[in-house]
Amino acid sequence: MSRARSDDFLWLSLALMPLIAISFLLAIQPQDYWWALRVGQDALRGGAIPLTDTISASQQNQPIIYQTWLSGVIFYIVYQLGGLPLTFLLRGILLGIAYGMIWATARAVSNPRLATVLVFILGLASGNNWAMRNQLLAYPLFALCLWILFQWQNSQNKQSLWALPIITLLWVNIHGSFVLPLILTAAALLFGKGARKPLWIVFGFMLLATLINPFGYKVWNYFFFMLNSPSDQLFAFEWMPPRNEGWQMNIFFAWTILFAPLAGISPRRLSAFEWILFLGFGWLAFTGMRYVIWFLFILTILTAALLSEWARRFDKIQNKFPIVNLVFGISMLASSLLFLHGLREKWLGDSIRVYELSTTPVAAAAWLSQRPELPGPLWTDYAFGGYLSFNLQSRKPWMDSRFNAFPPEQWAEYTQVSRAENWQAMFDREGINLLMLSQTSQPKLIQAVTESKIWCEQYRDDYAVIFVRCEK
Repeated sequence: MSRARSDDFLWLSLALMPLIAISFLLAIQPQDYWWALRVGQDALRGGAIPLTDTISASQQNQPIIYQTWLSGVIFYIVYQLGGLPLTFLLRGILLGIAYGMIWATARAVSNPRLATVLVFILGLASGNNWAMRNQLLAYPLFALCLWILFQWQNSQNKQSLWALPIITLLWVNIHGSFVLPLILTAAALLFGKGARKPLWIVFGFMLLATLINPFGYKVWNYFFFMLNSPSDQLFAFEWMPPRNEGWQMNIFFAWTILFAPLAGISPRRLSAFEWILFLGFGWLAFTGMRYVIWFLFILTILTAALLSEWARRFDKIQNKFPIVNLVFGISMLASSLLFLHGLREKWLGDSIRVYELSTTPVAAAAWLSQRPELPGPLWTDYAFGGYLSFNLQSRKPWMDSRFNAFPPEQWAEYTQVSRAENWQAMFDREGINLLMLSQTSQPKLIQAVTESKIWCEQYRDDYAVIFVRCEK
């Protein structure tokens, strides 16, 4: 390995090691993970993607499109092969690839030291988007698209453009954001400086690639449905505009505000393509929380470009012994494995939670699984329903964490019932006989049910309370 490449590898490992280690320490959140596992399980066991709802009691047998089916299959295979330790490792690998590609793109327009600092800040600002969910599989694809198009912008590696249709083919079966590589490529075609003819051809193949999925052209119908889903827009937090609350959002807002004066004083001027990426994805980020991470990826690269002239003053600082860089870099990356679930317990014990317990009723679900005689249907906290969808399939929850699978009227009633408003009338109307309520998000409902003579408490822990109807 040359001195320059070993130096790059050392700085890359310094950027990734803490981020990967942090990803291993983050608990599994139930909302979009467990139902994805269930879809993957059903697809593999049944030999086909489910076309109707088999998870919830209220929407049972209703038509549904699982456009993200491949994510579920990947998650389920990983879970079957290695359980949660391999699942945590998968998250670390996906984030390592994504942030490594952002580092490589930032390094191409600046230097390795600046790229490392910026990627580390990126990791701090975007770590709240590292939940185990379908979107996680799209991060490396988005980062790879950026790297390819920035290389094209500088008239380098035109052959890598042919990876874009393959990326699109994977993405259209992984996550509903599959339109993003098309947006990036369209922006490059209209405002970029690279050779347009090969990119036009590639763009045509990318459009065709979106049709290679189990639903054909109907995947676009699903995309527009998701974009305008009232249940998501009204009730899902990630679809709401970001607010400057919490230190991670403080970094995001501060970075965005400081970018404008930096662009004004920097000797490096952004190209039209770079400005379009900043303005377009910046607008998206301020319309919904779910878009913030895409904008932060782009913001990292553009900030590296603006600081590049000043950063190059330190380019001569290099280790004269490449083997030292190589060994130290490998050691840094390998040391992150010490924080992986299954290994960290040997020296940290059980001090770090594997699950987000306030939304993951592990003990309550285990208790209920041993009591099949208790009558249903089951009404529960929607986050609990996400966990139960995979781990207690004999009990179909009334609702779960798939926001767009339920009409907005049902979500509105769920919110009302969770606040202990008109709850008994709803349970009577739907014939609900079993409740698993959240101590964190439904305390008023728990109090109301406890005071009722119709319901009898059967189980209670720090996170969940189970009631059964004892008077009909």
